[in-house]
Amino acid sequence: MYNYTNNLFVDSPSGERRPSFMAPLGQSSTQMALRGGVLELECIAEGLPTPEVSWYKESGDLPSSRMSFHNFQKTLKIADVMEADAGDYRCTAKNSLGSAHHTIKVNVKAAPFWISAPRNLILAPEETGILTCRVSGDPKPQIAWSVNGVPIKDSPKDTSRKVEDDTVILSDVQTGSSAVYQCNASNEFGYLLANAFVNVLAEAPRVLTPPNNVYQVITNNPAFLDCASFGSPIPAITWFKDSQTSILNRDPYVIHNNGTLEINVAQSLNSGKYTCIASNNLGTRENHVYLEVKEPTRILAQPEYMVVQRNRKAVFECKVKHDPTLIPTMNWLKDNGELPDDERFLVDTDSLTINEVTEEDEGTYTCVMNTTLDQDSASAMLTVVEATPTPAIVYEEPDPPTDLELTDQRERSVQLTWIPGDEHNSPTQKFLVQYEDLLHQAGVWHNLTEEEGTKTTAHLDLSPYAYYSFRVLAVNHVGYSQPSRPSRQYRTNPAAPDVNPTDVHGVGTEHNNLVISWKELTGLQSNGPGLQYKVNWRQKDVEEDWLSETVANTSKYVVSGTPTFVPYEVKVQAVNDYGNGPAPEAVVGYSGEDVPMSAPESVQVLVQNGTLAEVHWEPVLTSMVRGRLQGYKVSYWRERSLHQAEAQQEEQQVLLFSGNRTDGRLPGLKPYSLYTLNIRVVNGKGEGPPSPNHNFETPEGVPGPPSFLRIKNTDMDSLTLEWGPPQDNNGRLTGYTLKYQPVNSSNELGPVEEMMFPANETTVILADLKYSTRYKFYFNAKTIKGSGPTITEEAVTIMDEAFIQQPIVDVFKVRPIGPAFTNVNSSVVGEEGAVISWEYFGPDKNVYVEYIVENSKEDWTKECVNGSSGSQTHLIKGLKPGTSYRVRLVVKDHSEATIHSTEELVITLPAMKSDQVDLATQGWFIGLMCAIALLILVLLIICFIKRNKGGKYPVKEKEDAHQDPEIQPMKDDDGTFGEYSDTEDHKPLKGSRTPSNGTVKRDDSDDSLVDYGEGGDGQFNEDGSFIGQYSGKKEKDTHEGNESSEAPSPVNAMNSFV
Repeated sequence: MYNYTNNLFVDSPSGERRPSFMAPLGQSSTQMALRGGVLELECIAEGLPTPEVSWYKESGDLPSSRMSFHNFQKTLKIADVMEADAGDYRCTAKNSLGSAHHTIKVNVKAAPFWISAPRNLILAPEETGILTCRVSGDPKPQIAWSVNGVPIKDSPKDTSRKVEDDTVILSDVQTGSSAVYQCNASNEFGYLLANAFVNVLAEAPRVLTPPNNVYQVITNNPAFLDCASFGSPIPAITWFKDSQTSILNRDPYVIHNNGTLEINVAQSLNSGKYTCIASNNLGTRENHVYLEVKEPTRILAQPEYMVVQRNRKAVFECKVKHDPTLIPTMNWLKDNGELPDDERFLVDTDSLTINEVTEEDEGTYTCVMNTTLDQDSASAMLTVVEATPTPAIVYEEPDPPTDLELTDQRERSVQLTWIPGDEHNSPTQKFLVQYEDLLHQAGVWHNLTEEEGTKTTAHLDLSPYAYYSFRVLAVNHVGYSQPSRPSRQYRTNPAAPDVNPTDVHGVGTEHNNLVISWKELTGLQSNGPGLQYKVNWRQKDVEEDWLSETVANTSKYVVSGTPTFVPYEVKVQAVNDYGNGPAPEAVVGYSGEDVPMSAPESVQVLVQNGTLAEVHWEPVLTSMVRGRLQGYKVSYWRERSLHQAEAQQEEQQVLLFSGNRTDGRLPGLKPYSLYTLNIRVVNGKGEGPPSPNHNFETPEGVPGPPSFLRIKNTDMDSLTLEWGPPQDNNGRLTGYTLKYQPVNSSNELGPVEEMMFPANETTVILADLKYSTRYKFYFNAKTIKGSGPTITEEAVTIMDEAFIQQPIVDVFKVRPIGPAFTNVNSSVVGEEGAVISWEYFGPDKNVYVEYIVENSKEDWTKECVNGSSGSQTHLIKGLKPGTSYRVRLVVKDHSEATIHSTEELVITLPAMKSDQVDLATQGWFIGLMCAIALLILVLLIICFIKRNKGGKYPVKEKEDAHQDPEIQPMKDDDGTFGEYSDTEDHKPLKGSRTPSNGTVKRDDSDDSLVDYGEGGDGQFNEDGSFIGQYSGKKEKDTHEGNESSEAPSPVNAMNSFV
């Protein structure tokens, strides 16, 4: 005690103490624990500063998984005590002044526990069985056996039973020795009791597993086929597969003691029917089961980690491949839970779309693909960030697809799957699947099908007898990706052809043959080896059998000895070594053509006007055409002008009228000319002989413009005009018309002066002109058909020198003098159309054809036409049959004001044709009417001749010179025939008499443009040409200068009669 106190004061003057244990006392102690219970060790220490307590097991490590510390580590608890927990445990108390130790020796005792409990036995008579009652404990348990509740030592003695401590051996058991055996194991800490039933019986085998069970397993997984049985003695189990006779007792098969057959790694070839047989000495039983090995479910395209801006869209892909016989179920999870019930989450077959993402959508998304046998899953995280300015996006072609696989393989189809490549910021629009046929066309890739950009599978329809390889290209808006790597080769078996050749034709190349041609099948269409073509033909509409010939490696067959151009029915069928193609359809063709044998007959020409004629003919008989009628070829040429006696034949012109025509129009003729034509019929082989040449003449027309107009010898008040005749007279010239007028400095025009000249004059001197004045001259030639185009010149009278120029005149102020339209004609086309033809010589281009129903108050219908100078035509369509129309030609300026207008034509369209015969079209009726008209005309002429007061007409001479009296010219000053009037009526042309000094004095004439038809009441003659342009002047002169009662001309008489 003294030493302790002394040490205490020495170590710690302030009262601090070294650690010491208050419990347990001493250096060591002992403690017992039961197996399976809780061991609780406690060390209570005192000291200052307060000591820290730690624990340590001297013979090993503390059981960290079963131990815990309590009360500031003063107490150590070990749960589920085991024998290994026995040993020495040291607790140590330690502070800054030192440490103290205490050792606790732990002993582990155990109540009895089972190592092997006895099992029920089923024994057949004379069999041996063993019951084992194996236990452990500390101290070691004592084992006692009982039979049917009676200790075994007190039960009747049984020679077949032997007891050895924890084992009972039953030997050569007999029927009736069934009993219940009990095993009792005990020590001071407890006991165990177990029952085992020993049943001695004789039983034939029974299979307890239901028959025809179907076991499904995924490839590469173990398969267990049950064959549970019962019998005494215990049946022996053997297994067989399909129709095999060998016992399955080798790799990869394992037969367990309970009869179960195990296949360690199942493959598709292990699928099939299995039979198990249970047998003992009392009998045999068998059972059948089936095994199906399925393709595994695999996620081909897993969802990827995504960083998406808020309010944008996130798309997770999850493309899966699975066995086609299993029904898959796709589930999406968020953070291993269900998806939020939000319409922004859209689940598709292979994707999850989240629209307008928010921060709450962040998390891990998992796609789970389940089938009845397996599942696969993949996860990806979604991170939502604030929207930032979008960087420039680079768009490129997609990467090629990868991992091409062929599944669901059939005779004529296969399923192709692939994994898409990177899209490079441009969504894939479609996938293009191509194939290569290594058998028929190696190295050439053909397009097979297209799939949407969201799909990764394609069902491919295949042809027989081909060695296929496939590849896939991805397409986005930038372009095509590179092709994927080709798939493995897939071969299809041969078969009979599915199709026949196409484009079958029968056409003759000679007059006695028929060439049957077709488009050959491709190697892929052949469907098998030995491709041939069976060609069939027979003459159409003739009772005869089909003729046939089989050929190969060709696309045509020639049938010889056929009649000329007769119809044939032809068929071509594909045949190979595996059979015939489908029944072909018959196609109608024709044997070869030959040139026509005859020419058209009854050729007639109806001259419409100076530039247009109609030709009619009788068609050639079909039998004489000897081929497919192409049309009729009309050849015509100009022999000469009627001015000329000698022929000057021009280049031949040709028109082809297609089809079975009997008439045609010959446009572009030259007036007052002699033409020759002939007609040939044309077929596919060529032209037939020409018809006899037929001559016809064209009537006179208006002349062309004078070849020139020159102004010279310009003086202060006079000048000289020279001109040349037209290059194209188009008839007999009757004279020239000169009009001129002054033009002031503002380009305004003064009054018009007009002069007439005979056809043989070529010069004139104009006097009494105004000093230093510009004059505009208009000059044209005339025939009996009217005036031709006008040419213009300008000149200025000046004191010192003459200055002739061509100034630019404002077309809106200076208008051409004289009629802008000439030769206005019309003709009816069919029942709903009319053709208007004219010649136009004005500068304005806004030319319109206007028409209106006669006596209608509606507005004029206006159609714009070509405003260029020269001859023009226009077809008015859509008119009503049986209706009369008023038609006119107008020229408008830019303000739609009318500048020029023709007289109105009246056109009457024929009524709709009826099925009845039109009397007016019968030849006998036309002839009768012509005879009556001719008779009336002769009577009228005789009547007027008798009324004449002395003037006589040399009719015979006139008819010899002019075969058509209706188109003879009329003199300007009177109403008689220009060439046969009385001499007393020949009056000089006003202003045209040339004095001996060569000058022409201007008359004070009050003539105006109205006197020459510009604004008068003109008329159109029967052929549509404009006449009466000068009638106003003639009537005026007649009343003023000639009061004679001379009879009017026959032409005028006829006009008034009509």
